[in-house]
Amino acid sequence: MRLLEGYRGRRLDELWLDHDLGEDDTIWPVVEVLERAAFDGRPLDIGVIKIHSANPAGAAKMTQALRRWGYRVTPASGSTAVGYLDKPVSPAEPPA
Repeated sequence: MRLLEGYRGRRLDELWLDHDLGEDDTIWPVVEVLERAAFDGRPLDIGVIKIHSANPAGAAKMTQALRRWGYRVTPASGSTAVGYLDKPVSPAEPPA
């Protein structure tokens, strides 16, 4: 989030967000920073926010929230049928 604050007053062409970051973490704190900036009348100057996620409901919720504040949001192309791993995979071990 500090990284985003560093772009205040500067143009950011693209911002890519993924809803689920693993375990119980989500990208919502970043979405809230963007919402708050817009609420305060100082939205960040972002050309487009691309959302990619294997969680269609989470991606739709993020899209709706950010569009409400005037951000240009598009879903990233690709499949939502992305598998999740239960444990890290070693470089020598192919994913199951």
